[in-house]
Amino acid sequence: MPLPHLLQSLIGAKPPDRLRTGAEPPDRFASLGVYGFAKRELPILAALVTEDPLLLIGRSGTGKTYLLNSISEALGLEHRHYNASLISFDDLVGFPYPDDAKESVRFLQTPATIWGAESVLVDEISRCKPEHQNRLFSLVHERRIQGIALDTLRYRWAAMNPCTSDQGEGEEYLGSEPLDPALADRFSVIVDVGDWDELSTADRKRISNPAGEGLISNDGGALKKALAVWRQKFETKLESCAPKILDYACAVVTALGDGGIRISPRRSRLLTRTLLAAGIIDGGFKDKSFHAVLEASLPHRTWGDPPDTDKVLAAHRLAWDAAMLSGDEQWVHRFHLEHSLARKVRLLRDDCPGSDTGTLAVEQLLASEPKERAAAFALATYPAAIAGKLPIGAEGVNDLGRLAAKILSVDGEIEWQERLALEKTVAPEYTRIATVLKRLKGARLERARQLFYWCLIEKISVEIPKKFESDFNASVRAAGKR
Repeated sequence: MPLPHLLQSLIGAKPPDRLRTGAEPPDRFASLGVYGFAKRELPILAALVTEDPLLLIGRSGTGKTYLLNSISEALGLEHRHYNASLISFDDLVGFPYPDDAKESVRFLQTPATIWGAESVLVDEISRCKPEHQNRLFSLVHERRIQGIALDTLRYRWAAMNPCTSDQGEGEEYLGSEPLDPALADRFSVIVDVGDWDELSTADRKRISNPAGEGLISNDGGALKKALAVWRQKFETKLESCAPKILDYACAVVTALGDGGIRISPRRSRLLTRTLLAAGIIDGGFKDKSFHAVLEASLPHRTWGDPPDTDKVLAAHRLAWDAAMLSGDEQWVHRFHLEHSLARKVRLLRDDCPGSDTGTLAVEQLLASEPKERAAAFALATYPAAIAGKLPIGAEGVNDLGRLAAKILSVDGEIEWQERLALEKTVAPEYTRIATVLKRLKGARLERARQLFYWCLIEKISVEIPKKFESDFNASVRAAGKR
């Protein structure tokens, strides 16, 4: 492991080697003289394996630029480093001029132009002018510039300070603007870089030591050799991705969406690629690693809307259990992962392993779901359950029946306050419900009326009545099909 070395990109320093004890865990970036990235190593390495775009976010002086430049040196890449706040389009492509036949345009190349580059780092991307963001879009997403393919370009990297709406106390980065979500969504891996308070005592000393400044990163080719092996395995497995990875990716995107954290369909595929690479690097599937990759696959902080970490962890737990467990336990987790009541009914109807499992799932649903959703499920499924059309045991059927009976025999009063100047008003919640009921007919109207009236008596405010009734009706139809 190298001797102490300054991490900040402001000081280019490469330390001499020292021996690593067998008890110490591997730290591939430390061998490049870059410290403080051990906890974030896996998603960054995965991005190097997939060769998908990588973005580092962090405060000034935390080594974002230095790490990426050091990686390019260790891999022996033809590298370009641009400052997005200063760059002009001519800096990227060179000065245009007509060819000898005056039939097309060529670009006068310089050592700074992007032609022939194998890796490119767009620094301070959050300070980029809007017109340049559009040009960088095709570079990041398609490896193209001016519609021309960059055949030699493998790695596309960027770095930025926290944007103006996502800055903590103590520092303000004026001019660091939120990224366009469309551009941010093209980065496969987005890593938050730690600051001084997250560093170990040993790393603090290594970072503060100025020994070895100005040397080129050289780990003896270890990183390059490892990436070559991992990349070969990645390309082989890409055509037949492990089902557990696909199950996890689909499940976690669904769970995040249910929690109000939208993940685009495109990003679900990027997540799958990164998880596949992480599994290759780890030599298998690991709970902690999947969670780390998930956190590094959420672009929301780039536009100033960091997701709730508790929601992300809960989504990971649900998805991990749904993908990695087997048998009855896996099915129960799949059942609870589905947000739509109608989809839950279809899973119960078509895929449930047996009545004991069905009873367990139903009992957990009635205990954990909001009261209005539990009531809708009970009313929708009880007739089919008592007729033996659903794989639910006697205990589960009885639980559904007790709740359904309360809805079918609803009787009570509702109260609301009137303004002094008004008389004979209607309950506000009833007005919201009436707009849905007036569009319904026949048995659908009767069912919905019973359910909504029960909600009124129980003083439950349904968030979106139309959507709620639609899911309820689809559940009734699904339960009655078998």
